[in-house]
Amino acid sequence: MTKRDLVIEIANDSELTQKQVAVVVQNTLDYIADELASARTIELRRFGVFEVKVSKERIGRNPNKPEDDVIIPKRAIVKFRPGKELKERVKKLDLSEI
Repeated sequence: MTKRDLVIEIANDSELTQKQVAVVVQNTLDYIADELASARTIELRRFGVFEVKVSKERIGRNPNKPEDDVIIPKRAIVKFRPGKELKERVKKLDLSEI
């Protein structure tokens, strides 16, 4: 599903126009991105938690020259932890359809 698909679905389920829904969806995503860029956690009850974590510095190897070690610096990454309700819904998936 794309952002456009999401906008269409929400517009069809509500009395809002696609343009209005698109503005709300984009603003929501912008606010989430702003919070994460400020290293703050976003908790969406019944859905999940987005948080910024710092990965450790580590040593990597170039697959074309495995004898050369490369230091991969520590960096900020976004992690998502699904909420209980989302986990339960995903657990019920029919794996033969995936």
